[in-house]
Amino acid sequence: MERQGALITISQQEVQRHRVLELVLRGDVMLGEAAQALEVSYRHAKRLKARAKQGLHAMAHGNRGRAPSNKTDTSTQAAVLTLSQEKYLSFNDAHFTEQLAEKEGIRLSRETVRVIRREAGIRPKRKRRPKKHHRRRERRPAEGLMVLWDGSPHRWFGKDRPPCCLMAAMDDATGKVLKLLFVPHEGSWAYLKLLEGVVSDYGIPVSVYQDKHSSLKRNDDFWSIEEQLEGRQYPTQVGAALEALEIGAIFANSPQAKGRIERLFATLQDRLIAELELEGIKDIEAGNAYIHERFLDDYNARFAGEAEAPISAWRKVGRLDLDRILSFRYEATVGNDNAIRYGGMIIDVPPGPSGRGYAGVKAELRQMLDGSWRVYYQDRLIATHEATETAEPILAKRRRKGSRAASDSVWVYMQSAPHAEPATKSVRRAGPGGLIGATRIA
Repeated sequence: MERQGALITISQQEVQRHRVLELVLRGDVMLGEAAQALEVSYRHAKRLKARAKQGLHAMAHGNRGRAPSNKTDTSTQAAVLTLSQEKYLSFNDAHFTEQLAEKEGIRLSRETVRVIRREAGIRPKRKRRPKKHHRRRERRPAEGLMVLWDGSPHRWFGKDRPPCCLMAAMDDATGKVLKLLFVPHEGSWAYLKLLEGVVSDYGIPVSVYQDKHSSLKRNDDFWSIEEQLEGRQYPTQVGAALEALEIGAIFANSPQAKGRIERLFATLQDRLIAELELEGIKDIEAGNAYIHERFLDDYNARFAGEAEAPISAWRKVGRLDLDRILSFRYEATVGNDNAIRYGGMIIDVPPGPSGRGYAGVKAELRQMLDGSWRVYYQDRLIATHEATETAEPILAKRRRKGSRAASDSVWVYMQSAPHAEPATKSVRRAGPGGLIGATRIA
């Protein structure tokens, strides 16, 4: 059927309507009876009757065969395809739609962009698989009650660049990303640095939800005599910092239990990588600057929500020595010459307030996150040392004189650890200070 030179398709329903209305026009059927048969109102049946007088072609809708008035013009479609295939090749449909509006001045709906791309043969960035059934954990009602944190090793700066790790911390109540940090690898330094950023910007949370990474949870089976008496293993370096800040540590028993932060990393691997590629960013330093200056605020504006309760559970740091708490803790004995020899360093300890020396005392060594060293005795700072390379702490077993069995364990700076094969299991080898084995926490 043609209408003014255009081919018009007539459906079987419209053919049937025309046949019924022809009976009305011949006077064989009443219009009310026809309306009931066609399942339309009497008023609409009158309109259909008027159109039926013009012939079968009039039963088709008047706009059929015509281009919609709101159809995207061909030049805009061409521009969208060009940008999609060249500048924004790594962007998904929603992300690409946002960039078109914000940077290119082309305002289209996500569905319009999706249709243009699919008709041009551009496949979706990711396949949507049916989700498995998991029981949903209710969010905490207020900000600061729980922080989720984790690290994601990935080739964040492109396939031609070596992999690194993105550390992330997010608030459970709102889904707000509190801190993102690129680091060479996931470890104790990375978690302490991430915690420093969260606490400095927001305060101290009530708890953290985390996996059982060896930087966060002791995974060895050694129990010292003191630990057996207390009924618990002493924490890792990160765990000790959480205890000092009175932050509860909650451990997830499966990847699904960390679903929210796992989905965050999936979104970041989609969006953040595309934006880093667009900006030509290829290294950790520039990546961290981009996150801090541009990405994080925009991400939270799009995806963060409101907490159920309009209160905050963040605690103020107050008078806590945050630098000391968020550092690596070791121990060493001051020599007779009032110097500490540790990890290739010689730290001179000046006289105390009364002029007396510290020879023979056991001191607490703290390596700050910037690599510098502090020496404490009875919670008093007695010496400092310039920065050295930070290294993942090693938990080493120590035996007492006259005993072959290990009696306790001590954290060791990697530079001063026994020379052993780089493994995660204990190595039975005598070393300095009676150390008979070391477990690298990494």
